[in-house]
This record gives sequence, C-alpha cells and structure tokens, in this order.
Amino acid sequence: MDRPIGVIDSGFGGLTVAKEIMRQLPKEKIVYIGDSARCPYGPRSTEEVRQFTWEMIYELLNKQVKMIVIACNTATAVVLEEARIALEIPVIGVIQPGAVRAMQTTKNQHIAVIGTTGTISSHAYTSALTAISEDVQVESLACPLFVPLVEQGILNGQEAEQIVATSLEPLADSLFDTLILGCTHYPLLKPVIEKAMPNHVHVISSGEETAREVSSLLHYHNLNRTAACPPIHRFYTTGEAEPFREFAERWLTINAQNVDTISLKRGLANRVGLKW
Repeated sequence: MDRPIGVIDSGFGGLTVAKEIMRQLPKEKIVYIGDSARCPYGPRSTEEVRQFTWEMIYELLNKQVKMIVIACNTATAVVLEEARIALEIPVIGVIQPGAVRAMQTTKNQHIAVIGTTGTISSHAYTSALTAISEDVQVESLACPLFVPLVEQGILNGQEAEQIVATSLEPLADSLFDTLILGCTHYPLLKPVIEKAMPNHVHVISSGEETAREVSSLLHYHNLNRTAACPPIHRFYTTGEAEPFREFAERWLTINAQNVDTISLKRGLANRVGLKW
C-alpha cells in the first residue's frame, strides 16, 4: 500500500522514532507533524495534551495515512487507548515498546525512567513494566529541562552536561541497571545522559522497538509499501519551518526539503468515539 505512515510529536523529538522507522523500513513513506509552537507537552494539562494530539491525528487522517505512530510519551499516555478505539487504522505508542526493551535488558529487575512531568505523573511506564513483571522495581524522575534544551538545539557542550547532571542527581544512589529515556526528545541527549550515568547502566530509548512494532503491524495488516520508487517523506511543523528543516537534515542525514509550517484545526477532541 502506497499510503504513508503518520508520525506525530510535540516537536523535534519524534524524529528519533522516524529515523529508526526509515532505517528498518526504507521503502515506507512518512508524514511527520511536530507541534513545536506548543512544545513542551510535559507541563501541560491532560486536556491540552489530548486536544493538541487529536488535532495532529485529524491532520494525518486528512493526509490518508495508513498507520499512526504517537511518537510522544506524554501524548501516548493520554491518547493512545482512545485513539485505538476511535480509529480504524493501527495506532502505535512509544511506551509499551520502551518497557519491553527495558525488561529484555535489565539483569537485576531494577529500572529507572526519566521523562516529562506529564509522562512521569501518569505512571504509564510503571504500569507497563509491572504488567510485564510484578517483580520489577521502578524509579521515576521528571526532567522538565531536557525538552527545551533539545528544541533549542543544545545537544552537547557544557550547558547541556551541567543541566543533565544536575537533573539526574536524585538517581545518583540508586541501584538500577537500566534507564528508560521516557521522552522521544531525550535520545538526542543520549551521549550526555550516558556520560552522567555509571558505566554499568544501560540507556534505553523506544525508537528501535517502536519501529519493530510498526514493521510487525504493517505485515499483519498487509499494509507494506511495495512500490519500487524511493519514498518521499513530508514534514510539517507548527513552528518555523527553517529551524525544523535544519534539525531534521542534521538528525536524519537526509535532504529534508519537504518541510512546511502548518496550522492545526481546533475543536476536534469531542470527535473521539467516531470511526474515521
């Protein structure tokens, strides 16, 4: 099927998931929407996150996507289950894949999760991890300064290292051996985060596992793209197009000329429950 996969995020972070989908599924087309104008989602209310996420979903439906990846942990925690009920196409989040990968990695059943305030307060990762194993011990820490760093393009250097190290101090005496990056912006800071962690700690992001789930569902629903011509990806941002294009080209290592600023339609949250 030649229709694209839709990917949504609060800003740049979901590009970490899009990059892994492109790597594992090089024939597939992607339509990406990043809501940079209203990023970050973490400090926002549940109703705001719900409203903004459904606005992006509705825009993707107008673009005839065959599957939607909610590449934002905060949005996944709020909207994933109702989106799966309301939509006729497959919808994937990033929390369950990240939890699965962490459980496959940990040796001592002690896992730490860092994320936005919204994701951590939802306890979505704790629920996902304990659903896999009741023996797992989970520690959670909100790191609200990380997303603004990424959106400003500060991915390394003294400022990034200082903010990351200070934010992670509450985990300093913990015995976890696996750290989940519970926000798709955070992998962009992964080298800095790893530097602040003890050597024995494995740092997990959900992009690779999410892309595997995308691949499995495409195959299961017979939705794989078989066209011989190379895919053309489209990128939309609610912020300024040029900074987004520069960031996308740097992170994805592609020529991201197809970037446009988009205005999302409001008043769509009440449409949940309809089959689109």
